[in-house]
Amino acid sequence: MSEAKSGDTVRLHYKGTLDDGSVFDSSEGRDPLEFTVGSGQIIPGLERAIPGMKVGDEKTVKVEAAEAYGPLNPDARQAVPRANMPENVEITVGLQLQAQTETGQMMSVTVVEVSEEEVVLDANHPLAGKDLTFEIQLTGIN
Repeated sequence: MSEAKSGDTVRLHYKGTLDDGSVFDSSEGRDPLEFTVGSGQIIPGLERAIPGMKVGDEKTVKVEAAEAYGPLNPDARQAVPRANMPENVEITVGLQLQAQTETGQMMSVTVVEVSEEEVVLDANHPLAGKDLTFEIQLTGIN
């Protein structure tokens, strides 16, 4: 039976949990995740666990924040005047919005603070700064 190696297209089922045990993502009820090993399509800490696995192998992989979505970047938070927010949207903590950068690119931001005068938006990935645990099962190698 062959082992997964860099350049192989693999399929795997996974469940991702945080340190408190809460599930942040899972392939349960969906097709397995498919990607090419070594291509950078998934987070580095998880990708490094795949080479050497055979179809049917299962393992639990702990991925430190630095090897997942990186540390929290305090510079990714920005306060904007409340008047600059869309009037037809109820602005609440946790709301995810699309914002346009100065160069015209779209990016996701999360509302983290709301006051009468301003809204603080956070452009960090929601999993930045968090250690992640994945339970994985390799289901195919091409």
